[in-house]
Amino acid sequence: MEIQKHHRPGAPRQLELKIENQLFYTDQQYWTGTELKAKAGIPMETELFLSIQKPYQDELIENDTRVNLARPETEYFYVKKKLLYTINKVEFTSYKQYIRGSQIREQGKISPEDEIYLDNKEGWEDDPILDDEFVDLARPGKEHFYSKRIGTEIILIINGRDRSWSKKTISFAEVIHLKDGTGENGSKAYTITYTDGHPQNPSGEMAKGEVVRVKNQMRFYVTATDKS
Repeated sequence: MEIQKHHRPGAPRQLELKIENQLFYTDQQYWTGTELKAKAGIPMETELFLSIQKPYQDELIENDTRVNLARPETEYFYVKKKLLYTINKVEFTSYKQYIRGSQIREQGKISPEDEIYLDNKEGWEDDPILDDEFVDLARPGKEHFYSKRIGTEIILIINGRDRSWSKKTISFAEVIHLKDGTGENGSKAYTITYTDGHPQNPSGEMAKGEVVRVKNQMRFYVTATDKS
């Protein structure tokens, strides 16, 4: 079955249909709900409706429903529950309530070197969105996402002193080395705790060999004790 968005001059007369304001032509008289959704990129679990003139109610089109497109006038199909959001000021539509950070990155063509944020109301800190994090698009208002280049240098505060750092993560050994530039002493045991961290790990205690995600002004507390 061949479907085109533009009628070809001189071609046999074709039937028109609209799905979510997209105009299509077809020479096939009957379409199923599955075919309609597939053509418009609508998930199969989403409810699709056929617009009917008032005072009659619009018709719910199930996936196996066959619709006659040869009736008078152009048939118009639409989705009632769709959610709008923007990525770097470009508008997108979702038919699902939740979107994953990695999907936002893919749709917005955002570099892995950039971080994704959810724009909050003025006066409130914007939320960083991780790739494996889900965001609820059904909350009041339209969600606005934007990307921001990760700075080449951030400040980590270790035992009250500012230290420059240029990577997304830091290891147990690197925290100790960053503290005073000498690294681990084999005769000592180290305890590292942190606060004001990345949303992925806002606070906690690091184990030897562990790596955590960092953010600007993240605080680390390093304690060294002699091994018995």
